[in-house]
Amino acid sequence: MKITIIGAGPGDPDLITVKGLKLLQEADVVLYADSLVSSELIEKAKPEAEVIKTAGMHLEEMVEVMVDRVQEGKKVVRVHTGDPAVYGAIMEQIAILNKQDVHVEIIPGVSSVFASAAALGAELTIPELTQTVILTRAEGRTPVPDAEKLKDLAKHNCTIALFLSATLTKKIVKEFLDAGWSKDTPVGVVYKATWPDQKIVRSTLEHLDDDMRTNGIRKQAMILAGWALDPDIHHKDFKSKLYDKAFTHGYRKGVKE
Repeated sequence: MKITIIGAGPGDPDLITVKGLKLLQEADVVLYADSLVSSELIEKAKPEAEVIKTAGMHLEEMVEVMVDRVQEGKKVVRVHTGDPAVYGAIMEQIAILNKQDVHVEIIPGVSSVFASAAALGAELTIPELTQTVILTRAEGRTPVPDAEKLKDLAKHNCTIALFLSATLTKKIVKEFLDAGWSKDTPVGVVYKATWPDQKIVRSTLEHLDDDMRTNGIRKQAMILAGWALDPDIHHKDFKSKLYDKAFTHGYRKGVKE
C-alpha cells in the first residue's frame, strides 16, 4: 500500500513538477491543505476524484482517511505547499502511516524560498560575498534548538531565509543586530510568492518592521536577509569563475589575456 505526498510549489499552479501533476491527475483521492494550496491546481484532478480539504483536520483524522482509502485500493495523494521537506510537517504523517504498513513516496516541489528569490531577481550565493544560505525560522510559539538561535546563526554573515516569521520582525531585527549585522543590511520580503496578490517589499534591518507593518504583511511571507539582497548588486564586481574566459574546467579551456 502506498500514498504519495506531492509538493505543490509556492502558489502558482504551473509551478508543480511534471511528475507531481501527473500523479495528481491519476489520483482517486486528493487531500490538500486548502489554506495554502491553490484550488486552481486541485481542479486539475480527474472529475471523479474525491477531493478532501484538510485545513480543519488534525493529524490523526488525515492519516485515518488516507489509510482507509488506500485499503480500499484507491490511489491517494496528499498535496502540500512548497516543498514538503522544509517545514512540511510530513515526518509525523509518515511515522503513523508506516505503522499501518503504508509506504510513502515524496515528490519534491518548488520551495517558497526559491520562488521568493526569483521574484526579487536575486541570486542567494554571490562569489566572494556569500556562498552559504541558511534556511530557518524565528523562535515563536514553537521553540528552536539552543544551538540554532537566530543570533548565533547570523554570526555566519551569510544569506538567511526566514520562514514562518512575519509576526516576529522586532525579534528578528534585534537578533541580527546583536550578531553584529549593520542596520543598513538589505532585506527582501515576498508576501505570497507567485500568487496573484504577491507583494514585494525591499527594506533594510533598520526599517523592516515598519515596512512590513505599512504593507500589512503579517503572514505567508518569506524574509530574505543579507548582502546578496542588495538591490544594487548587479552593478558591483562580483563574478563567478564559471564563465570567466580565463578559467579552465572540464568543458572549456581558459584563454589568457
